[in-house]
Amino acid sequence: MKKEIGKNVSSGAKKVERVEKETAYEAEKTEQKKPVKKSVSKTKSVKKSTPKKEPALKESKKEERRKKAEAKEKAAAEKRLSAAKKKAAKKEDKLLKRAKLKEKKLEKKTALKAKKLEKKAALKEKKAERIRAKQEKKAALKEKKLEQRAEKTARREMLKNESKAEKQKRIAREKKERIALRRKKHEARDKARERKAAAREAARERKAENRKHKREQRTERRKHAPGFGGWLAAVISLGTAALALATVVTAGAIRMNEMDNAAANGYRSTLYEMVSVSEDMDNNFSKLRVSSGRDEQRRLLTDLLVDSELMESALERVPVDAATSTDISSFVNRTGSYARRLLSKLASGKTLSETEFNTVNYLYEINAALYNELNDLVIHMSDSDLHAFMNGGKSNMQNKFSEAGQGTHKEPQEIVDAPFSGKGNVGENQLLKQEEITAERAEQLVKDYFNSYHIAETKMTGEGTAHGAGLYNFVLKDENGNEIYAEITKNGGNLIFFDTYEECSQKNFDLETCDSLAREYLASLGIKNVEASFLSDAGMVANITYVSKQDGVRVYPEMIRVRVCEEKGRVVGIDASGYLFNHTQRSFGDPEIGKNAALDAISKELTPYEINLSLVAVNGEEVIAYEIACYTETDTFLVYVDATNGEEIQMFRIREGEGGKYIK
Repeated sequence: MKKEIGKNVSSGAKKVERVEKETAYEAEKTEQKKPVKKSVSKTKSVKKSTPKKEPALKESKKEERRKKAEAKEKAAAEKRLSAAKKKAAKKEDKLLKRAKLKEKKLEKKTALKAKKLEKKAALKEKKAERIRAKQEKKAALKEKKLEQRAEKTARREMLKNESKAEKQKRIAREKKERIALRRKKHEARDKARERKAAAREAARERKAENRKHKREQRTERRKHAPGFGGWLAAVISLGTAALALATVVTAGAIRMNEMDNAAANGYRSTLYEMVSVSEDMDNNFSKLRVSSGRDEQRRLLTDLLVDSELMESALERVPVDAATSTDISSFVNRTGSYARRLLSKLASGKTLSETEFNTVNYLYEINAALYNELNDLVIHMSDSDLHAFMNGGKSNMQNKFSEAGQGTHKEPQEIVDAPFSGKGNVGENQLLKQEEITAERAEQLVKDYFNSYHIAETKMTGEGTAHGAGLYNFVLKDENGNEIYAEITKNGGNLIFFDTYEECSQKNFDLETCDSLAREYLASLGIKNVEASFLSDAGMVANITYVSKQDGVRVYPEMIRVRVCEEKGRVVGIDASGYLFNHTQRSFGDPEIGKNAALDAISKELTPYEINLSLVAVNGEEVIAYEIACYTETDTFLVYVDATNGEEIQMFRIREGEGGKYIK
């Protein structure tokens, strides 16, 4: 904004005007003071005098000084006026610069604000786009799940109406299809590798041929006339080309043989490694069965833990079918988890119980059978069997691996925790009727199951099978670094097994309270209407065996084992396999004999104190029986009497040991 200098500015111009007025006023005053000439009488003689010049001279000098002062004052006034104008112009320029700078800052601020608004709008649009994409993906996934569910529903309907023979044929067909698909994948991968190798070799040969052809052309150009030399060069060129082609074919065949030999040697080396690891596990299990020192037990368990990881790594490099790999892998993972649990217990100063030694003996027997099968396989392995095994075809090696995998399904021979333990899976596997879930869904479910355990890390370690049902294996770690080994069923996503070791050194909860806590935990898993059939505590850990109860009958095939820490009052282990495999709604008729007849069937030396109607598994069949708890002067027994004919089915002796109660 332009500013003007005000007219009332005090300057030299005003002083000049004032001096001029004063000068005019003084002149007028001087004029008035001049003397009036008087008339001289003629009669008198007038004396003439000489006129005075001094006043006029003084007036002239005074006027000159006045003019000089006026000129000087005017020059000074003009100089001050010029200085004032320059100062005003400089101030105006400064104000203009400040205004421009302020305007520039305002423009920059406005542009920055507009840029922020634009960026914010872009982010908002990007977020909206992500949300839309996520919703579309979710909708597509939901639609895909609906399609899969529809397919599975149709499949279940189809499975309901198929006969046993059709089921066996279908399972065999699906197994062949899976093997064929795997074989095709391996073949496609091998063929792609061969094509790449052949292409590289062909490219190298083409380059060699091109260089040779150029050399020959240069040689031909040096010759001025065709003749015998040209014919000879042509013959030599043709012979060289034939020799190069033969070399390519021979080299390719040699390389293919080398690849096959390398693969065969790799598989052979892996099999030898598996036999060696299995033999080490056999030695360590054998020593652990009779070891009594905690230091030696810790060393043996550490070796077993390392051996299980080596066996799992070697198994991944062998082209066995999925069922066999899953069977052996499940056994190896279970062995590693159990060794880790026993190591934690020994580290806290505890000793191994009789039940745990029995479990070690059970694992030893399975591993011994696995070692014998693998050792026999390596000894009788032929080149033809190995080649067929490598290509996924039928071979003696594949059969041996299948037998080794089936051997891991062996049930424990000695009953140590509850009556009819491990004998209840006599009917159809009820899990197979439930919908199959993905590994991602299983991981989410396992986190939900252990939501109150403060889990810090979840890792899926592989897959397994149990009685024909698929399992997802997980290892979880809580905030204190304690490991939890858990298994989730593929069908239904149920928690079928989990185990962890927590140091329990004080008895803050009694058996009755632990029973209530275990029932609450089972209810959270959807397992209700159960009854505790056997309770004991060892090492401040309550071991409770539950059975399902329907219409007043204890259903032993639907058995669940739960371990509760008596110090912290929380569940530290569960095995619900019997319940999940066999749970179904049953209908029971009236028993053919009454309680009194059942009591008459037992020995007179026994004094009964409790009797219950139970469903037990005998020789692969479910039988209604009376469960009679009785005692003598020194021992306590459980006697089972057939409710149809009054025959005594089986008798168990309840014993007391350092590890609590157990059954023989």
